[in-house]
Amino acid sequence: MNSKDAAMRLHADDNVIVTKSEMLAGSELVDNGVVLKLIDTVPIGHKVATTAIKGDEAVLKYGQIIGFATRDIKIGAHVHEHNLTFAEFSRNYKFGIAAKPTDYIAANEQASFQGIVRADGRVATRNYLAVTTSVNCSATVARQIANHFRGPALAQWPNIDGVIALTHGSGCGTAAHGDGWDYLRRSIAGYTTHPNIVGTLLLGLGCEINQLDNMVEDMDLLPGEMLHTMTIQGEGGTNATVRRGIECIEGMLPAANTVKREAVPASHLILGMECGGSDGFSGVTANPALGAAADILVRHGGTAILGETPEIYGAEHLLIRRAESEAVGQKLLDRIAWWEDYTKKNGAVVDNNPTPGNKAGGLTTILEKSLGAVAKGGTSNLVEVYRYGEAVTAKGFVFMDTPGYDPVSITGMVAGGANMVCFTTGRGSVFGCKPTPSLKLATNSDMFRHMEGDMDINCGRIVDGEKDVAELGQEIFELILHTASGSQSKSEAFGFGDEEFIPWQVGAVL
Repeated sequence: MNSKDAAMRLHADDNVIVTKSEMLAGSELVDNGVVLKLIDTVPIGHKVATTAIKGDEAVLKYGQIIGFATRDIKIGAHVHEHNLTFAEFSRNYKFGIAAKPTDYIAANEQASFQGIVRADGRVATRNYLAVTTSVNCSATVARQIANHFRGPALAQWPNIDGVIALTHGSGCGTAAHGDGWDYLRRSIAGYTTHPNIVGTLLLGLGCEINQLDNMVEDMDLLPGEMLHTMTIQGEGGTNATVRRGIECIEGMLPAANTVKREAVPASHLILGMECGGSDGFSGVTANPALGAAADILVRHGGTAILGETPEIYGAEHLLIRRAESEAVGQKLLDRIAWWEDYTKKNGAVVDNNPTPGNKAGGLTTILEKSLGAVAKGGTSNLVEVYRYGEAVTAKGFVFMDTPGYDPVSITGMVAGGANMVCFTTGRGSVFGCKPTPSLKLATNSDMFRHMEGDMDINCGRIVDGEKDVAELGQEIFELILHTASGSQSKSEAFGFGDEEFIPWQVGAVL
């Protein structure tokens, strides 16, 4: 193949380019008018050296260091894990130097969507009832209660999206204090009070550490018509609890069904942003396109949440530069420091990514993956940093400290209030998230065509030359509004989301 369009240069300072298709050894590429002859076969989305790179010399992509050569690399060579590695280097944290005034859309010109306005003024994009467990021991009973309402059981209640069982693997055998305890309770409370959940039955076993009465009081939950508590031991066993639980949910159905959708400003949207199964195109197509959509949402007065602290590691300096204050930037650095200590205590390192799938897609180091991941955050100012599962109250672009593991990360953002999720993927994630709709953004056209039933938007059109980042950003924003108005995402059509409530477990299991 001889083609000037067969690879992409992402920054003028880079010493690698990225292939747009698989290139065989002996093929020629044109970079900045210079013909490069490949000395290796290079898979799609992988890197090719454009200059001779000496051992220990920095390799640059996006104009940033993504790692260091482990040996001399010749021009035209494949650059990947066989000759590139992660290594620590100093980064210059310049607080707020890239922060700028936000060009907000006037209130009377803001985009709108058809949302569900709750009594307290918060806006929902879906309308679910939930059976939420305090402990893993009540998970099976919770599912049996929820399963009663599958199929035609809700036919006479057309405004209810479903009854879901939110179960997890914790709640006992753990210390009743510390980060893990806080994360579990914040997750349960955040889902219980989430605008997309109109009513909840909190279900426990009865003897667990995470006692329902204490949790309800500590988390300021208010039992009433749409919030009930129950324990299996208190009800007299499984059969009695299932019967009583079904009666409880049936009692909430009439009130839950009274909702109607109405036009509300896009400022009521809180968007959680995630990437999973990333590839060499993630930082070129879907992530920056989602970042463009996030910028549009912020201009319309909404909120966009970036998470996955281990997957912005090495690129945090770019976010620090956009912090509205040094205090906000320092909060992010404090979370980075926590992760360095946390992984060290557990015999791991923060740079334990990329995954095998990421590497197959062309990503070599955590630095490379992180530089692509932060593109989801667009260009807006960083206005706040939240701990896992904390209620997100700020408007604008914010960060939440979450793991990189997709269901755990998104659980934290939804607990914080996210009523929409956008999920970029290059390898093909099939993630769904009840009660919040999740849109899948494919990074490349091949995967989109291969898994079109699961993908909502093909961002590979950027590489194909059909759209630019700004155009895809606008398209994503419009799909967010359409989905928030009630249109099903691909994952919702498949029924995904019942198993994806996974609060972050930190600490000893006793």
